[in-house]
Amino acid sequence: MKRALFTILLALSLMVTLDAYACTSAIITGKITADGRPLLWKNRDTGEDNNRIQYFRGEKYNFIGLVNSPDSTGIIWMGTNDAGFSIMNTASYNLKDDNVKEMDKEGEIMFEALSVCKNIKDFEAFLKKHKKPLGVEANFGVIDAEGGAAYFETNNTSFTKVDANDLKNAPEGYLIYTNYSYTGRFNEGMGYIRYQTASEIFSVKAVFMNITPQWIFDNLSRSYYHSLMGIDYKKAEFSPEKGRGWVIDQDFIPRKSSTASVVIQGVKPGENPEMTTMWTVLGYPPAGLAIPLWVKTAENQPSVVLKAADSKNAAACNMALALKYKTFSVKRGNGSKYMFFPLIYNSKGTGYLQELKGSEESIFSIYKESIERWRKEGLNTSEVIKLNQQADQIVLQAYKSLSANK
Repeated sequence: MKRALFTILLALSLMVTLDAYACTSAIITGKITADGRPLLWKNRDTGEDNNRIQYFRGEKYNFIGLVNSPDSTGIIWMGTNDAGFSIMNTASYNLKDDNVKEMDKEGEIMFEALSVCKNIKDFEAFLKKHKKPLGVEANFGVIDAEGGAAYFETNNTSFTKVDANDLKNAPEGYLIYTNYSYTGRFNEGMGYIRYQTASEIFSVKAVFMNITPQWIFDNLSRSYYHSLMGIDYKKAEFSPEKGRGWVIDQDFIPRKSSTASVVIQGVKPGENPEMTTMWTVLGYPPAGLAIPLWVKTAENQPSVVLKAADSKNAAACNMALALKYKTFSVKRGNGSKYMFFPLIYNSKGTGYLQELKGSEESIFSIYKESIERWRKEGLNTSEVIKLNQQADQIVLQAYKSLSANK
C-alpha cells in the first residue's frame, strides 16, 4: 500500500515538474514572413518567475541572452550573438534512452554555443565534438545570418537535425515544437494540445505569408484559444464574464508558468548580422510589453529589461509579474490553477492585455523607421540608446497608468 502510494505521488510530482518546464516554440522561415526574414519564437514556461536580459562577452562572439534572475553567469535560455547565430530550446520528454541522472544542462549548452558558433554548421560540429553525456533532452531551435534554420532533437549522446528549409520537413514554411520530439518515442512527451493550438493558429495565417513578431505576440503568446475544447476566451461567445470570471489555467499557450516570450528576427543572407533583433517580453506575456534588443549595444539595453540597481530582477518583469499575481490570486488548495480572466481581457476593454496594447504599439512605432534605415546604413548605437530611453519611459508609464486605475 505504501509503495503504491509512493508511486502515485512520484508520478504526480513528475507531472508537475514536466509542466513547469514546458515551452511552446516555432521557427518561421523567411518564405512566409512579411519581410522575408526568419523568426525564432519561444514562449517560455518555467518554475522561476524572474527573468532578465544580460550581455556576455564570449570566447569568439559576444551575445545577449534571457537568464533566470538568480542565476550566475554561464546559463541562458534563449539568445543571439553578434554573428547573427540565435538559439533557444524546449524540453523534450521522449528522447532520453539512458540512466544519466545529471540533466537540465540546456542552458549551459546554449551559453557555450552562443560563445563559439557562427552558424548552424558550427552548432552541428559543436554538438558532435562536445563532451558526452550532454546532460540534455531537448529540442534546440537555431537560425543564423546565412539563411540556416533548424531544430536539433538532442539527447545525451546523439541528435537529429530537422531542417526548417527542407520542404519535406516544413512544407508550409514553418516548424512548431512543444515538449516532445518528432523522432522520439511515439505518444510520449508533453504539449500535444499546445502543439495543436499553435498549428491551427499558424495554418490560418501562413497562407498570407505576412507573419511578423508583433503578430506572434498578439496571436500566440497571448492567445486563449484551446484547440481540444474548441473555445477562445477572448471571443464574446466564450467569455468567462458570463459566469463568475474564473477559468482553469490548463494547456493554453500562455499559462501561469509562462515567464517570457521572445521572437528573434533574423536577417536575410548578405545582410549585416548586427541587425538580428531580439524582441523580448518579460514576466507574463499577456501582461508584458515587447522591446527590441541588439547585441551591438552591449550593456546599453533598455534599463527595464536589465538587472535593477537594488535587486537581481528586471523592472519590466517585476511589473508584469505583479499583474500575473493579481490574476492568479487564490492560494489555498488547488486555487493556483485558476485565473480571474476578466483582469486580463474583458468586454469593457480594460483588461491588462487590452490596456497595454497601445503602449506596445508605441514601442514598435518608435523603432520602425530607424530599423529600416539601419538595415541599409548599419546599426547606430547612439540612436538605439536614445530610443531605448524612450521605450523605458513608455513601459514605466504604461504600468503606472494601470496601477492608477486598478
